[in-house]
Amino acid sequence: MKSNSGGKAVRYNKWGYIFLIPFIVVFVIFQLVPLVNTIYNSFFENYMSGLTQVGPRFVGLDNYKALFSSGDIWTYFKNTMVLWIMCFIPQIFLSLLLGAWFSDVRLKLKGSRFFKTVIYLPNLIMASAFSMLFFTLFSDGGPINSLLMQIGFISEPYKFLSHAGSARGLIAMMNCLMWFGNTTILLMAGMMGIDTSLFEAAEVDGATSTQVFFKITLPLLRPILVYVIITSLIGGLQLFDVPQILTNGTGDPMRSTMTLIMYLNKHLFSKNYGMAGALSVVLFILTTVLSLIVFKVTGNDKRKG
Repeated sequence: MKSNSGGKAVRYNKWGYIFLIPFIVVFVIFQLVPLVNTIYNSFFENYMSGLTQVGPRFVGLDNYKALFSSGDIWTYFKNTMVLWIMCFIPQIFLSLLLGAWFSDVRLKLKGSRFFKTVIYLPNLIMASAFSMLFFTLFSDGGPINSLLMQIGFISEPYKFLSHAGSARGLIAMMNCLMWFGNTTILLMAGMMGIDTSLFEAAEVDGATSTQVFFKITLPLLRPILVYVIITSLIGGLQLFDVPQILTNGTGDPMRSTMTLIMYLNKHLFSKNYGMAGALSVVLFILTTVLSLIVFKVTGNDKRKG
């Protein structure tokens, strides 16, 4: 853009690049350089054996071969996806319901601002605090077991963390409670951006609330839904803090709650940087592939008429 004032041409294009400099610097230092360094380290043997440092020594694809030959990576990938699905399905249904409820001007809900704040509050609680709270509530001598025994539902304490189903259920429930508020706010913002004339026309035509939701609201929410699915998927693949604290890093029972990031953390803790780098690269590729699949399935990779 140019502006002639006193015969001098002033260029404003440079200010856009100047404002981008802080982001570019942060991205290069804290994301691009570590990413390149991780890929580089994945081709080296570099770990501690007792007090002896082994490597770094170039081994090519040996770290990747060792990673896949053990078969553990697929077990932990399955665990991660199961935990994410158990969390995401109830989360998206609850968020869509609340979003449609709060954004419907015809309901004229009182105190909606208060309730919007309340449902977002769990997102502000640290995962470590949430995990410790649930660990206390559902322990063998915790209040949940005491309540169930008092009402006669069980005769002895149920070991929630010793059964794969209940342990996974607790992790999924915690993540759902922590993130459904954030998802609700995003979906509600998308719903409030829909042209109200569409809803008015549907009301004049005699459409029910269910028809309006499935024929107008949901199709127009597709871009927001794809964004929510992909960000939730990325967060699910990076699931670490809740199962790490709840199971004390063991992934018990029978490694059914061990996630990919917990597996990665074990390599970092043992200072096996070569294997950790290889696992990080595999996780990056899995995230990219699954995100592309979401785009393909939802049809957001091309414009529709």
